[in-house]
Amino acid sequence: MMPEPASAAPPKVELRNVDLRYFGLMGETEALKDISLAVAPGEFVAIIGQSGCGKSTLLSLISGILQPTGGDVLIDGKPVTGPSRKVGYMLQQDYLFEWRTILDNAMLGAEIQGADMHKARERATQLLTRYGLGAFLHHLPRQLSGGMRQRVALARTLTTEPDVVLLDEPFSALDSQTRLALADEVTEILRRERKTAILVTHDIGEAISMAERVVVLSRRPGQVKSNHEIRFASAGETRPAPLAARNVPEFNAYFNTLWQELEVHVEG
Repeated sequence: MMPEPASAAPPKVELRNVDLRYFGLMGETEALKDISLAVAPGEFVAIIGQSGCGKSTLLSLISGILQPTGGDVLIDGKPVTGPSRKVGYMLQQDYLFEWRTILDNAMLGAEIQGADMHKARERATQLLTRYGLGAFLHHLPRQLSGGMRQRVALARTLTTEPDVVLLDEPFSALDSQTRLALADEVTEILRRERKTAILVTHDIGEAISMAERVVVLSRRPGQVKSNHEIRFASAGETRPAPLAARNVPEFNAYFNTLWQELEVHVEG
């Protein structure tokens, strides 16, 4: 396993020798094995790997939904013992309630957490307006496109003001054109908000173009196979937006390397 990149600041998220085993009628299943991973404050990391390798399970551990059977999961150096307000979770589906307005949907997380609802309303209104949804605050979800609904889901996640944002295949239900456009928007938003972000995706191009580092997991039981710092030196000092990054010369080299590591090619 390659060493973690050096960082002056203590990790925002850290997993130390994490194992996860399931016990069922068919016996024991080892999902994750000896996972060690550190994510710096403000870093955007993507996790890729074949289906069933434990990518989404890893996010469940970081969010506190699941507890490891071995090792430690820490946020700001403190063990994760359950769901925390420091962590926001954006799922594959937007899961908007069709009977609630866009604004009320964006406030749902804060409502569940028992937060100050006046402050939450102001925050949600600000976020939705910033994301181009100011004219739709009192519309219902069915009146919005798929991309707009996902922007509402992101606003709902950020209204609770988490430090860490987990994204589990957040664009998988969208068509390719909307997916590319939304990747640009979400990346810009997370960097502007200075969030620590961890993206799980099956899309190699999405991982390379959005993240500053790509972590590859092995087949089950999932282990960290490699870490890749993603740098686009030919684009200059400013990192290009995801769509533009796909046209940078380094993109294809990263893509080919990760393709081979995932062993997705068909052998004759």
